[in-house]
Amino acid sequence: MNKELRIALAGNPNSGKTTLFNTLTGARQHVGNYPGVTVEKKEGIYQTENARIRVIDLPGTYSLTAYSVEEVVARDFLVNEKPHAVINTTDASNLERNLYLTTQFLEMGVPIIIALNMIDVAKDRGISINSQKLSELLGVPVVPIIARTGQGTKELMEEAARIAETHADMDWHPVTISYGDDLDEVLIELEALIASRNFLTDTYIPRWTAIKYLEDDREVLTKGRKADAEVSELIQTKVKIVADHIFKTIETYPEAMIADHRYGFINSILKQGVLTKKYNIERLYASDRIDMVVTNRFLGPLIMLAVLLGLYKFTFTYSQIPVGWLESFFNWLSNAVDTTLADGQLKSLITSGIIDGVGGVLGFVPLIMFMFFGIAILEDSGYLARVAFMMDRIFRIFGLHGSSVMAYIVSGGIAGGCAVPGVMATRTLRSPRERMATLLTVPFMNCGAKLPVLVLLTGTFFSKNQTRYMFMFTLLAWCVSLLVAKFLRMTVLRGEATPFVMELPPYRFPTFNGLMIHTWERTWQYIRKAGTVILGFSILLWAMMTYPGLPESKNIGFEAQRTTIIAGYSEATSRELTETSKTSLSDPAKELKQKLNTLDRVINEQTLRHSIAGRIGTSLEKVSQFAGFDWRTNIALLGGFAAKEVIISTLGTAYSLGEVDPDAAEPLSKTLAVSPSWNKAVALALIVFIMFYSPCFATVICIVRESSWKWGVFSMVFNTTFAFLFATIVYQLSRITSFFM
Repeated sequence: MNKELRIALAGNPNSGKTTLFNTLTGARQHVGNYPGVTVEKKEGIYQTENARIRVIDLPGTYSLTAYSVEEVVARDFLVNEKPHAVINTTDASNLERNLYLTTQFLEMGVPIIIALNMIDVAKDRGISINSQKLSELLGVPVVPIIARTGQGTKELMEEAARIAETHADMDWHPVTISYGDDLDEVLIELEALIASRNFLTDTYIPRWTAIKYLEDDREVLTKGRKADAEVSELIQTKVKIVADHIFKTIETYPEAMIADHRYGFINSILKQGVLTKKYNIERLYASDRIDMVVTNRFLGPLIMLAVLLGLYKFTFTYSQIPVGWLESFFNWLSNAVDTTLADGQLKSLITSGIIDGVGGVLGFVPLIMFMFFGIAILEDSGYLARVAFMMDRIFRIFGLHGSSVMAYIVSGGIAGGCAVPGVMATRTLRSPRERMATLLTVPFMNCGAKLPVLVLLTGTFFSKNQTRYMFMFTLLAWCVSLLVAKFLRMTVLRGEATPFVMELPPYRFPTFNGLMIHTWERTWQYIRKAGTVILGFSILLWAMMTYPGLPESKNIGFEAQRTTIIAGYSEATSRELTETSKTSLSDPAKELKQKLNTLDRVINEQTLRHSIAGRIGTSLEKVSQFAGFDWRTNIALLGGFAAKEVIISTLGTAYSLGEVDPDAAEPLSKTLAVSPSWNKAVALALIVFIMFYSPCFATVICIVRESSWKWGVFSMVFNTTFAFLFATIVYQLSRITSFFM
C-alpha cells in the first residue's frame, strides 16, 4: 500500500496558491473549518505513482507573525501538525515580496519546496529567473510552474514527495539570518536562556521564540506568560533594553530592523544572477493599462454598475428554464404523494411541511448556481479587488475603512454572499470603531439567503423589470448600509478614520476547473443548508402551524355545515364526487364540489389561525398591518429570524395548508399573485423589510463571538426597528400615491 504523505500548500494571497490547489486536487477535496476558529480549511488528495499525498491548503498570508487569525492558523498548523513538507507558492513576477514568507519558513526549519508560479507572466514582463541558482543559494528545491495550465505541477509533486519522504522522520533544520550586531548579540543571549530553561521548546526552536519576542508577537507572548511567567518577563526586559537602545540610536524598532534584514537577505540572493530584468525602465503591464480605464475616477464606477447589471441579466436569463423545471418537478412530486398517501397528518407533513417548504428553497438552486458562477468569474479574474479599491473613496465619506469593502462584498455586496464570513472578515480592521461599524452593517447586504426571497417577489409582482429591480435593490442595500454606518460613526462609534492600503492582483483568465469548484462549493453549502437547517425549521414550523388544531365545538359546527350542504343535493350527486373513474362531473356535482371546497378553505384557514404560529401571527397583525403584512406573512418572517431561506418555505407551507384541491395546486409565486392579501405595494414593503431586519441566528451568534451579547442584541433590535419603519413608509406612500397599485 502506498504511504500517505501530508504536504501543506502555503503562499501569499494572489500568488496562485488556490489555483494550484484546485489543479492538483480537482474534485478530490473537501472544505471544513480549523478547530476553534472560523477560518476555512481545505484538504484534497493527489496521487503519485508511489505515494498518496494529502494536500492541505493553508490560508494565504504574507508572513508568519500573528497580525491576523489567518497567520496564526497557518503558523499553528505548521508547528502542531508538522507536515512532511510545505510547498511555498511564489509569484515569479513579484519574487522579492513573495520570498519574505519563504525566509520565515527557512528560519523555522520547515522542509519546503518553492513553486515558482506564473513564470509566463514574469517572462511577459521581461523578468528572467534562474531557478537552479535560486535553489542552490536557498538550499531548497525550486520548481517553475504555471498553476493555471498545470505546467510543471507533476514535477513539483514528485519533488515534494521526495522531500517529504526524506524529511518524514527527521528534525527540522532552521536557517540562521543575521539581523545586525545589536540584535544578533541579544538573540544569542536569549537563545541560551530559552534553551537552558526549556521555555516553549516543545513548540518552537529557541531562536524562533527569541525572534518572536523581538517582533512583539502577541500570540507567542501570551503562550510564554502561560508557560512560565518568570522567564517571559525576563525575556521581555532584555528585549525592552535593546529596543530602547535601537530607538535612541537609529530611531527604529526591532521588528522593523528584522524586516529590513530579511529583505536584505532576499536582495543579496536575487543579485547573484538569480533575477534579471530585460527592461531598465518601468513599463505599463497589461493589468496596469486595464486599470487606467477600469479604476478611472469617472469611468470606473460606471463600469462597475454595468458589470453588476450584466451579472443579474446573465443570472435571470439563463436560470429561468431550469428553475421552471424544478418547480414542475416539486409540483409533480407533491401531487404524487397526495394521490399515494391517505389523508392525515403524515401526508400533510410530507406535502406541506417538507416538499412545499424545502422544495420552495431548492427550486432556486439553478439561480444560485448561475449567480455564484458569475461571482467566481469576477473574483478569480481579479476584478473584485478593483471594486474594493474604487469603493474606498466612497467609504471614507461614511467613516469606514477601505478594508470594510471586502467584508461588504463577502456578505453579498455583489450578490449571493453570506453575512457570517462578512462579519469575520472585519477582523482585518485595526480600528475598533471602524470594525464595529462594519460588523453591524454588513448584514444589510443581499446575502444568498435573501436572494431567493427577493427573486420570488420581484418575479411575481415585477416580472417585466425583474433585472432592473434586483439591480436597484442591490444599490439600495449599499446606500442604506453606508448611511447607517455614518449614523453609527457619528453617534455611538465616534472616532478618526485610519488610512487604507491594499494590493491589486494582476488580471488573470479564470480556469474552468477553478470556476466549477468555486461554484459547486458555494452551491453545495446552499443545498446542504436546505437539507438540514431549512428542513428542520420547516418541520418545526409545520407543527406550529398545525397544532393544536380547532376546538371540538368548532369542528362540530363545521361538520354540521358540511352535512347541511350535502343534504341540499341528491344522493346520486354526492356519490358522483367519490367516483374516481369519472372524467367529468355533472353541473350539480360541480356546484356541490365548489361549495365543499369553499367550506374546506374556511376550515383550513381557521385551523391555521388557531395553531400556535397562527395565534402569534394574528397577534402581531395589529402592528404589522401598517406595513401591509398579514398574519401568514408574520409567521414567515418569524421563521426568517432563524434563516432567511425559511421565509419561502414557511410561506409555501402556510399557503399549501390552505389548499384543498390538489389538482389545482399552483407554485407559490402564482398563489401569491392571486391572493387578495398581496399586491405590488405589499411585495415592495416586504422586500424592504426582509433586506434590513434582524440578521439570521447564525450571523447574530457570529456578531456575539466577534464582539459581545450587547452588540448582538443591538443588531437584532436596531435592524428590525429600522426595517419596520422603512417598510411602513414604503407601504403607506405606495397606498397614498397608488404608484405600485
